Amino acid sequence: MKRIDINCDMGESYGAWKMGADAEVMPYISSANIACGFHGGDPATIRKTVRLAVEHGVAVGAHPSLPDLQGFGRRVMKISPQDMYDLVVYQAGAVEAFARAAGARLHHVKCHGALYNMAANDEALSEAMARAVKDLGGEVMLYALSNSKMMEIGKQKGLRVAGEVFADRGYSDDGTLAPRERPGGMIEDANQAVERALGMVETGYVTSLSGKPIPVSADTLCLHGDQAGAVVFAKAIRKAFKEKGIDIAAP
Repeated sequence: MKRIDINCDMGESYGAWKMGADAEVMPYISSANIACGFHGGDPATIRKTVRLAVEHGVAVGAHPSLPDLQGFGRRVMKISPQDMYDLVVYQAGAVEAFARAAGARLHHVKCHGALYNMAANDEALSEAMARAVKDLGGEVMLYALSNSKMMEIGKQKGLRVAGEVFADRGYSDDGTLAPRERPGGMIEDANQAVERALGMVETGYVTSLSGKPIPVSADTLCLHGDQAGAVVFAKAIRKAFKEKGIDIAAP
């Protein structure tokens, strides 16, 4: 039986500003990437989101970002490998503490936005990220862009690594995510997302925006909680996997 994890970026509300439909999406996923306060999230939101995940048997992950609340962590910043290490340990430590308080553990780390994309094929940043995750201990996993330098280095460092694929994003020919503003960069049709998700899990390939087949290692499938229609996407993808006999579980 094929198996896939469905993860979702969550806990991205901040103070009185609300984002996403975490409570509605949570029943349909198997792991949650919880914002740590640098691009979204705050202590109360982290606590509530961790407890919501625990209530639904969903694995708790940290979603560290560049320090960019105004830009939602999507603006590129020049950082050193030491900056990367410090950002990951500091932010993941906050989620880990709330997980322990809720009787759970930190399951994984998945970087957010520009930080994720910057590290995808940057050896020095990927090495620092992997070192940070390893130093968190407790068998914490790294969620990394499928077949990227980040994934390769994580495995070299002895981490458990899940190759991540995206049903709601377009791909460039090099296997990286296409810019959101590019036509096709965001997939907003649930049927198209379902088709892509099934294709990646069943065939190990996704088609780039130019029509090139890109090989992928689909261990975990991401849904963006901040995207309009996230609940519809989550329901449709889970239903399609069930119909195909694909098991859904955190790695």
